[in-house]
Amino acid sequence: MKRVLSGIQPSGNLHLGNYFGAIRQFLDLQADHRCFFFIASYHALTTQRDPAQLRAHILDVTASYLALGLDPERSVLFDQSDLPEHHELAWYLSCLAPMGLLERAHSYKDKISRGLAASHGLFSYPVLMAADILMYDADLVPVGRDQKQHVEIARDLAIRMNNEWGDDLIKVPEPYILEDVAVIPGVDGEKMSKSYGNTIEIFEESKPLKKRVMGIVTDSTPVEDPKDPERCTVFALYKLFASDAERAEMEQRYRAGGMGYGDAKKALLAKIEEMFGPLRERKRELLSRPDDLEDVLAQGAARAREHAFPLLERVRTAVGFSALNRGIPG
Repeated sequence: MKRVLSGIQPSGNLHLGNYFGAIRQFLDLQADHRCFFFIASYHALTTQRDPAQLRAHILDVTASYLALGLDPERSVLFDQSDLPEHHELAWYLSCLAPMGLLERAHSYKDKISRGLAASHGLFSYPVLMAADILMYDADLVPVGRDQKQHVEIARDLAIRMNNEWGDDLIKVPEPYILEDVAVIPGVDGEKMSKSYGNTIEIFEESKPLKKRVMGIVTDSTPVEDPKDPERCTVFALYKLFASDAERAEMEQRYRAGGMGYGDAKKALLAKIEEMFGPLRERKRELLSRPDDLEDVLAQGAARAREHAFPLLERVRTAVGFSALNRGIPG
């Protein structure tokens, strides 16, 4: 059984891109692997400053994961900020990280280009992410192709640490590329992202969900004319939900003509409601019991520390520091 690790920032409500691009595969992985899923709350501080909103987002992501089917008995679900060990390991890695390596990081350049203020937190983001990965001796790190560089940086720093302070001190992980789906388009046809404001939220209430879906940008092809499904955002989203037979039927309707985009949008809306409508109430019920969500995170943090503590002990010993001499909370 391999050990799998992945995290998600608590930066707002989860959307279809999060689910089909990652979460659906996470739920499949937990059946056969030892999975660690963390809420990347330290990383969220690079863009979020409102403490109450940040806490609300952390609980929202927790409730969303549970509603979608993550099993906290089978997988370890925890809040990154409950384990300051991540920061200590990040410092050791920082002392080995070449400036050139970080200057080449795509995420920093992308965020700065989109108007985020340059900060050390943004610049050193890949080092903290490397610590997140390496802390749990992960074998596999599920990522999309656009995130593969983060795992490559973690691998590079793990190798440097092993070369500096002892072979096999820390496991060198492998990326697990999520290739099930192409890039999930947003309502404007671009990649679905909270940063672009073009998302369709998984747990959106019915009326605003309908408004969002019916507002998907399409071309001006008349109703009676044939349409190319492969160039249509509505069809790209519909086929994520549909069976092979349903996809073939919808594709035929596009190419035959006589169907407006409004009908395709209604079909997509029905599919979203069918899959996520019942889970919307489940999430609402979970959020009504925040103490229970806090308990799930506390138990997850205790289980995560059972793995983080020994690793940090051996790293401290390797670099010449004394042991921490503190127990693992029960």
